[in-house]
Amino acid sequence: MKVLVIGSGGREHAIVKSLKKSSRITEIFCAPGNAGIGQDAALVPIKPMEFDKLAEFALNEKIDFTIVGMDDPLVGGIVDVFEEKGLRVFGPRKNAAILEGSKAFSKDLMKKYGIPTAAYETFTDANKAEAYLKTAKLPIVLKADGLALGKGVLICNTLEEAQDGVKEIMLDKKFGEAGTKLVVEEFMTGREVSVLTFCDGKTIRPMTSAQDHKRALDGDQGLNTGGMGTFSPSPFYTQEIADFCQKNIFEPTVAAMAKEGRPFKGIIFFGLMLTQEGPKVLEYNARFGDPEAQVVLPRMKNDLLEVMEACVDGKLDQIELQFEDNAAVCVILASKGYPVSYEKGFPITGLEKFDNKNDYFCFHAGTAVKDGKLVTGGGRVLGVTATGETLERAREKAYEATKWVSFDNKYMRNDIGKAISEA
Repeated sequence: MKVLVIGSGGREHAIVKSLKKSSRITEIFCAPGNAGIGQDAALVPIKPMEFDKLAEFALNEKIDFTIVGMDDPLVGGIVDVFEEKGLRVFGPRKNAAILEGSKAFSKDLMKKYGIPTAAYETFTDANKAEAYLKTAKLPIVLKADGLALGKGVLICNTLEEAQDGVKEIMLDKKFGEAGTKLVVEEFMTGREVSVLTFCDGKTIRPMTSAQDHKRALDGDQGLNTGGMGTFSPSPFYTQEIADFCQKNIFEPTVAAMAKEGRPFKGIIFFGLMLTQEGPKVLEYNARFGDPEAQVVLPRMKNDLLEVMEACVDGKLDQIELQFEDNAAVCVILASKGYPVSYEKGFPITGLEKFDNKNDYFCFHAGTAVKDGKLVTGGGRVLGVTATGETLERAREKAYEATKWVSFDNKYMRNDIGKAISEA
C-alpha cells in the first residue's frame, strides 16, 4: 500500500515512524513534511491547505490511504474534498471537525448533551464581554473561538488582565479571525490529562493517557506554547476515572455528534481536568495532539494503519487497542525565544546517536536542510522521546538524550514530568 501523511511537525513524524512498522505499507509520502520526516518518507512539496493539489497528487500517485495530521486542513474540509474524488482518507469531515474548529460549538454541544465541562458564556461583542467580566469570579479563562495554534487561551487573574485579554483577542485580533467570537469560561483547578481516542462514527476506543506541559518556562511559568514536552501515562488517570470518562464523556460525545448529523471518524483528543467534582472537558481537538502523539504512538502495539482503516470503514468495534506496559517522556528542544521571536538556520549535530535504538526517538518538528546540512527551522525544533519501565526512568533517559543534540540557541524546560516522577 501507498500512504500519504499531510503535515509537517513532530506529530506527523511520529505518525510516519509508527506507519513504518506496518508490513502492508510499501511507500510513505508526506506533504510537505520536514527534513527529519524526509529520512523516513518521500517529501511532497504541496502545502496542507492546497486540497485540490493534494487530491490530484493522491490520484496520480495511486495513493491507497491518506492520513491528515493537522487541524487547519481538517477544519477547512480536506476530508470532504478527498472523499468526493473517491479517495480513502483518515480524519473527520468538515462538519465534524468543527468540534475543534469552534470552541463555542463544542461548549454548546456539551451543555446540550450534559457532558461535564466548565461553566461559560460566549460573546461576539467586546463591550458586552467586558461588562460580563465585571460580574464574573476570578481567575477566569478567555478562549478565542477558532484555531490559534494552541495559543488562543488566556488565564486571567485580575479584572485588568481579563479586560486586556478581551482587547487582545477581539479588538487587536492577536489570533486573527479566531478571535471574532470569544468564550469566557470558569477557571477549573485539578490535574490535567490528555486522552486521545479513535472513533468510527459510532464506536470510540481510548488510547493510553498523557499529560502535556504548555507553558514555555520551568515551573509552568511563561507564555502558552504548542507544548514543551509530555509524558505517558498519567498516574492520576486511574481505571475508575477512565471508566467514568468512557461512560460520561467519550461515548456521549460520539453519540452527540452522530445525533447532530456530524458523525465523527478519526481522532478525538479529550483535554480533561480532574476536578474535585470529577473529570470535566477542557477542550476537544480533532486530531492527534502534538507532542502527545510522540509519547502515545511509541507505546502502541497495534498496527496504526489497521486501526485507522477500521475507523474509516466503521469497524472499530472489531479492534482492541493494546499498549506497552511502560512509560514515555518527550522533551521539546526549542529555539530560544519561542513562542515569541527566535532565530533559525543553526546547524544541528548529534542525531546519529539515536540510530538503531528501540527506546530512544528523535521526532523532527521544525528542521530544514541548508547547504546540505540539517538546521533549525522553527520554534519547536525536535522532540526527544525515551521509553522506560517507569516514568522516572523514561524521564532520566529522555533528558540524557537531550545532551546528545547540539545547536545554537537550544532551549528546553528541565522539569517535564518531574513532579510526577518524584510523586
